[in-house]
Amino acid sequence: MNIALVKLSSLGDVVHALPVAAALRARLPRAHLAWIVERREAALLTGNGVLDAVVPVDTRGWRRALTPVDLATAGGALSELARALRAARFDVALDLQGLLKSGLLTAATRAPLRIGFAAGLCREFSALFTNRRVTPPATARHVIEQYLALLEPLGVRPAAIEFPLPRDAAAEARVHAFFVGWGVEPRGRLVVLLPGAGRADKRWPADRFIALATRLTAETGAAVLVSWGPGEHETAKAIVDSARGGPMELAPASTIEELIALLRRAAVVVGGDTGPLHLAAALGVQCVGLYGPTAAERNGPWGQVHGALQSPDGTLAGIGVEAVLARVVAALETAPASRPPQGVGSDMEDGAGSRLVSGHPPIAPAPRPPVQ
Repeated sequence: MNIALVKLSSLGDVVHALPVAAALRARLPRAHLAWIVERREAALLTGNGVLDAVVPVDTRGWRRALTPVDLATAGGALSELARALRAARFDVALDLQGLLKSGLLTAATRAPLRIGFAAGLCREFSALFTNRRVTPPATARHVIEQYLALLEPLGVRPAAIEFPLPRDAAAEARVHAFFVGWGVEPRGRLVVLLPGAGRADKRWPADRFIALATRLTAETGAAVLVSWGPGEHETAKAIVDSARGGPMELAPASTIEELIALLRRAAVVVGGDTGPLHLAAALGVQCVGLYGPTAAERNGPWGQVHGALQSPDGTLAGIGVEAVLARVVAALETAPASRPPQGVGSDMEDGAGSRLVSGHPPIAPAPRPPVQ
């Protein structure tokens, strides 16, 4: 059986959809699993040992195409992608995004069975491109549970929630070198702060992060690392420069592979409803999620929703430093004991198992060996 998963972005949403791929692989070990994803998020999937193929697309670039040359380039890429999807002869496609762009790509697979959410649960008329529409049960409160409900037509019910993530030896080594240079034991008493988010209303005020960082170093002795992504460097640097005490440091610019390696070393991660927070939760790191306009019950760090703080007034400004500090201190008290960084040394190997299909040659891999 050839199955296409369509979940394009963003980082946190792709993390939340990972258990779908894990459940399919566990239940259908001989199936060919391909994931269509934005190029920027593809590194999260490549080499995770569950997927057979990762198909990167650039819908962001296509939407920015304005000149005749850009339009011609985008048109050529779309045509090539469509041919590759048709040639893969997918039996099933799952639209986990529920948007027009994902609906169009789901339709482009020409899979006889195209599964998506019911019309009232998706946007931009994307339900028009599916032929089996699912309404998750009322008990599926978290978005991960809602994604997994799309497996019901295939008779797949996961025994456990799993997040298959890649491990990159080179990235682990670079992050290890950063911590060695900083001179901080990167496990046990490291708090990572995430001041950024894709939307302004998901960002806790910078002055609160400054106050939190100052008090954490003074009152807990924890090392504080401020992480940042595209467009967030200035804010992150201002937090490090303005907070008092130490040890405190600004994280280096990181790839997705390096971000995974960095978060693995944290004892606690603090941030709003943003991709790195969900990535940390998927890695089993303790998280203190800060929620205002979005609901922690649906979008909170998986398995740790009880530890998230939901603003009483729907804005992150409604969450005070004292409340966050108390949650972080409690999390530090139960954090795993310090241990050597994982994945650094001769026994560490690059993740393997999925191919990055760039340029869109044939997607279908060689037949899987029989499963004993």
